[in-house]
Order: sequence, then structure tokens, then C-alpha cells
Amino acid sequence: MPTSQKAPLRLLQISDTHLHATKASRMRGVNTYDSFRAVLDKAARHGSWPPDAVLVSGDIVQDESRAGYELFRDEMAALAVKTFCLPGNHDDPKLMDEILAGGNFQFCGSARLGGWSLILLNTFLTGEDAGGLGTRRLDALAAQLREHATQHVLVCMHHHPLPMGSAWLDGVGLRDADRFLELIDAHANVRAVLWGHVHQASDRMRGKVRFLSAPSTGSQFLPGSDFFAIDNRPPGMRWLQLYDDGRIDTEVAWV
Repeated sequence: MPTSQKAPLRLLQISDTHLHATKASRMRGVNTYDSFRAVLDKAARHGSWPPDAVLVSGDIVQDESRAGYELFRDEMAALAVKTFCLPGNHDDPKLMDEILAGGNFQFCGSARLGGWSLILLNTFLTGEDAGGLGTRRLDALAAQLREHATQHVLVCMHHHPLPMGSAWLDGVGLRDADRFLELIDAHANVRAVLWGHVHQASDRMRGKVRFLSAPSTGSQFLPGSDFFAIDNRPPGMRWLQLYDDGRIDTEVAWV
């Protein structure tokens, strides 16, 4: 590598771990702790390990239990890697803010990593599977985008702002996606938007912005299905390499 070219920023995105208070708990026939551990073990054998940071895009705990978040915290803390967390519809944001903040953990907010900035959105709506930002959060996002105007920006969230082509799943996406996308369109420094929630990998361009979803560390949803259905894909994760010139290389790895 030429001396003038810096090494890219390496991120690992994991999502929808759906942990419980006990390690033996299962969801849709999958022991979610075992599949979560299998993903971390596979990641540790990847050529990009250790990453500069891990991004966890929501639905960390299924049963909203303190013990579930403490289990997640202890497993991630052992990796000694900066870990960014944001809530999904099955999460308890108050518990997350209490347990997953400080040390190597950050809950929501924003962070600068070299020439890149991560903006971690809270799309949680109480009592809803769908997500939303609302005027206050959208205004905060606009302020963050202005604050990081000289940076390449990666916007991270749980709910999908673009349709996935599944009727049941698109009914529980980001409700104010139009207003969100207007903000993204208005800021040329946004390079990509990442999310979880959909339990499947996708990668597409909208204008000059890349839109990416990550698979779950547990079971996957069948793409393109109008009704709820489970795919036969194994647990997975997404790797990203972010370059100083704004380029992004990414791959999905399966267990």
C-alpha cells in the first residue's frame, strides 16, 4: 500500500441478536445466544479482525430483560472493541442507555472515526413494531448532519427507510421515511444508510447514497415474501471498509 494511502476504517455490523435473560432460550427454534456466539467466533477468524468498531443495529434483547443486556454487554466487553448500539422495536432504550454506555460502549448519538462520522438513530416507538423519528429526532438528525458537514457520514438505524418488497415487513418499516430521505438528499456528505430489522442482507444505490441492510445473527426472513416466512439462510453479519475518499467496500459473511 502506498504510504499516502491510509488503511480503511473497518466496521463489523451485527443485528437482531434477540438475546434473552438465559442462554438456553430459543426463538423460532434457534438458540439465539448460541447463534450470536457463532457469529462472533466466525468474525474473529475474518481477515479484518479486529475491527475498529462494531455496530449493533437493534433488537439486541427479545424479552427486554436487564439480564439479557448484561449478557450481551459481557460478551462484547470481552472483545475489547468499541461497540456502538442503537435500539430496535424489541428493545428497552432506557435499559440500553443505562447498561450499554460508557467504556467501550456508546448508545446512540454520533462519533467521529477518522474522516468518517457515524450517526446512530433511535427509531423506537413505544408499543409499535414499526419505527419512526418524528419532528424532534428529525431536527436532531439535521443538526448532526450539519455538525459533521466536513466528514463522510454513515447513518445507522434499526428500521428500514426503503421498501424491502415484502408486504408484511414493509408495514413495519420507518413510518416517516419520506421526511428522512429528504434530509439524506439534502446532505451530500452522506455516503450510506445502514439498518437491521429485516433479517436479510440487501445492497442498493439511491442516487449517490448506498443503502444496506444486515442479516440477523439468528434466523433470516424470506426475501420478497408477502407473508411472514423464514428463509433457510444461516446466521450472518456485514463487514464494511470505509475509505478516506468516501468509498465503501462491504461483504456479508454467513456462519
